[in-house]
Order: sequence, then C-alpha cells, then structure tokens
Amino acid sequence: MVVETRYVTSGEVFVAYQISGQDGPDLLMTPGFVSHLELSWENPTAARFLNNLGSFSRLIRFDKRGTGLSDRGVGVPHLDERIDDIRAVLDASGSKRAYLFGLSEGGPMSILFAATYPERVEGLILFGTYARTVGASVPFDDFPRLERDIRSNWGTGKSLPSFSPSAAAIPGAIERFAKFERSAASPSDVINLMRMNQEIDVTAILPSIRVPTLVMHRRDDVRIRAAAGRELGDRISHARYIELPGSDHLAWSGDQDRLVEEIRQFMGVSATAIDVDRVLSTVLFTDIVDSTRKATLVGDRQWRSTLEAHHEAVRSELERHRGREVKTTGDGFLALFDGPARAVRCAQRIVSAVRPLDIEVRAGVHTGEVEMMGDDVGGIAVHIAARVAQHAKASEVLASSTVKDLVAGAGLKFVDQGRAELKGLAEPMRLFAALA
Repeated sequence: MVVETRYVTSGEVFVAYQISGQDGPDLLMTPGFVSHLELSWENPTAARFLNNLGSFSRLIRFDKRGTGLSDRGVGVPHLDERIDDIRAVLDASGSKRAYLFGLSEGGPMSILFAATYPERVEGLILFGTYARTVGASVPFDDFPRLERDIRSNWGTGKSLPSFSPSAAAIPGAIERFAKFERSAASPSDVINLMRMNQEIDVTAILPSIRVPTLVMHRRDDVRIRAAAGRELGDRISHARYIELPGSDHLAWSGDQDRLVEEIRQFMGVSATAIDVDRVLSTVLFTDIVDSTRKATLVGDRQWRSTLEAHHEAVRSELERHRGREVKTTGDGFLALFDGPARAVRCAQRIVSAVRPLDIEVRAGVHTGEVEMMGDDVGGIAVHIAARVAQHAKASEVLASSTVKDLVAGAGLKFVDQGRAELKGLAEPMRLFAALA
C-alpha cells in the first residue's frame, strides 16, 4: 500500500503518522510496544486488516516516539508524553473527535487519553490489552528471562510464535517479522521499553472513563491473559466486553474479520459502506520485449499472426496454472492468481512457450490487495506488478520481495536483484529474479 508518511512535532520530538482509508469516522490506532508504519503494508495479512478498517473509516496510525519511523533515541517515554503524541497526531490530522483503537501496550495510553480528553474521543476500542502489566503479561512473569531472550533473539523473528502462533506457520513470516523487529526498534530500545512497561498501571482511572467503550480479547491470547481484558470490561462503566476464540495476540492474525466487524458495528457504520470487492491476489504482468521494433521488421500481417500465437500460448498457460485473465495490454497480459507460486511458475512457462515464436517476454509478479471493478481490477498491487515487470529483462520473471517470502518452501529459486525505485512507492523495493 502506498500511503504518505508525514511528521508532526510533539514537543521536540518528531512523530511519524499516516492517514489512509475512506471518508468516515476518524479511527486512531494506537500500536503495541513497537511498530513500523510502512512495513505494516508489506505484510499481506496486516495490510488486509488495515484496508478493511479503512473501508469504513479515516484510519490514522502513528509510530510511538522511540520506535519505527518516529524519532529514536528519545529516552524512555512516559505515558504523559505518549498522550501528548496522540493529541499532536490528531491535531495534525485535522481530527476533532476520533474513535481510539488501543492494541496491547497502546491500550493504557488510549485509556489515559480518553479519560483526560473525553471531548476528543467518540469511543474507545481496546484489544488484547490491560490496565496494569504485572499479572497481565505472560512474558513479564519471568522478566530476567524475557530480557535474555531480547538480547539473544531480537531481530531474528524467533519471537513471532509468542505473538501469533498461527502466523508463525506461514512461509516467510518469520523472516518478515525479523525485518520488522530490526526496523521497529533496537534490542536496547526494546529492553528499556519493557522496563518502563513494568510500571504501567492505569487501574485507578478506569472508573473515570465516560466514553462508549468496546473491549475485545482472545480467550487464549498467548501474550496477554484474557483476565486482563475481563478486568477492563468490569471496571470501565458500561463497557461492552467480547471474548473471541483464538490464541493470537496480533489483531490481524487469526479471525480478523470478526474483529473488524465488531469495530464497524461499534462505530455505527453501515455495512453497505464496506468495500467488499477488495481481495488479496497475486498479480502477473507480461510484456513482449521490443515489440514495436519486431512489428516493424516483420510487417503488420506477420506481426498479427505472431500476436495471435502469443496470446494462445499465454492463455494455455494461464488455464494450466489456474490464472484468471483480466485483460490484454496490447502486447502483454494482466492476470490474477490465488497463489504466488502458481503465478511464478506460469510466468516461467510463458517465457519458454513463446520462444519458438522468435519473441521474448518479460514478467512481473506481486502479491497484494486488488480492487475488483467489474471485469477489471485496480489498486496499488496492480501498479506495483506493472512497475516490477518494467524492471525485468528479456525472458526474465521478476518478483517482489512479498512474493519471494510467500513462496518459501515451494521449491522456487530466486536471485536477489537489489532494491529498485518503483514509481509511486515511497521507498525502493527489493526485487528477485526467478531461476528457470
């Protein structure tokens, strides 16, 4: 997803934030102990979660000071500074009143903000969070061991099962989480944050919450005990508590659709406002190399015959690999697949199939959310796939890093082509050439 990252100053600190989604009620998401605004879009399940929230709200997200894209090396921030950051982000976003969505460690600061500035809060949504860390957080039961684990394993992705057991089983998820850890905070930053978190306790202000409140917690959350969520539901006046099945602590893991639906209903947004035509898909673009020059050399009649044979070969491979042809693009194809490995293999077969026609094609593959628009498709994933294809050489199948991560274990081999500037993306994307 291409969403502009902006900065606002909170005191002397620069805080990074993003705004995405549709016209609708403002929804400010307060993240867990570390986050990274831009890397969230590289995780297909997280991107789907954010897009679904944005389908009925103006979604405002930020990285807390000391983490992600916000200023680092700012010491250990206390809750007063953190609620200053919330206010600064809301002001910069032009938001007068917003729903606050506090996840995990973002819950206490959301609670404090809602109690302090009720005139700015339309409603409070809490997920997988707590009023006090001690007794609620499973890892904090043995803090010395937690600290040793951070020193030894932070940046490797090995902690993913302790956040999301179901995500840990997805090919490439550990590697993606390792990159997230390294980008979101350093080991020493994490240790300092954890030490500060030991002292979090907003229990005393729970009776002061006067805004509508929805509390949700997964029954077997591996990181924060469900009892902590029940305590919030009991102590916040007129709060609605919903206990969901599952053990994943991360909101976008497990059954995220139920979570999104509960939030939508709480915010009072009509279901018809949700864009139900947005799906996760793998996009393939193919393109004949030097088509104009070849057409000039052989003449119009011969070139039409070559194009017909090319189209027949491509459609045959699409059918064989369960690809869906969306449209031809003059001398290329746009197709969708329900699996990235099939898309890569199909592209490789197309490259081979058209060589006897004395032409070469190049292909680009990317996985992301696409918008279904009747018989056509749109969205940033389509644009990225087209840009990737433009970087491919003759007879080369070029894939985004997302595709490469998702096909781990499928027997496909890739060669790292380094980072490339793709038009429309804020940062370069690493591309990989599939080996035949």
